[in-house]
Amino acid sequence: MKIGLLVLHIYIPGCSSLKEKRRRLKPLLVRLGREFNISVAEVDYLDKWKDALVACTLVSNDHNHVQKSLNKVPHWIEKHWPDVDVVDDQIELL
Repeated sequence: MKIGLLVLHIYIPGCSSLKEKRRRLKPLLVRLGREFNISVAEVDYLDKWKDALVACTLVSNDHNHVQKSLNKVPHWIEKHWPDVDVVDDQIELL
């Protein structure tokens, strides 16, 4: 069994409140879960208006599948969600 963890630092320009941040971030998290069949959650920077640390996890029996799937996530965000910026991404395989 292979477990993949992708941690994304996302910058959301133009947010002026936590309520607005949640309104813009929640649809992205739901869409990522559906699009890639992964578990997604905001895990840090909860009190910052313009930053979010998002964790994505995937479990599979194939190491290559985990690696390829998680590598696609940041590129997909940049292509399909132009109003947010991926500042950093890190993948860990367990």
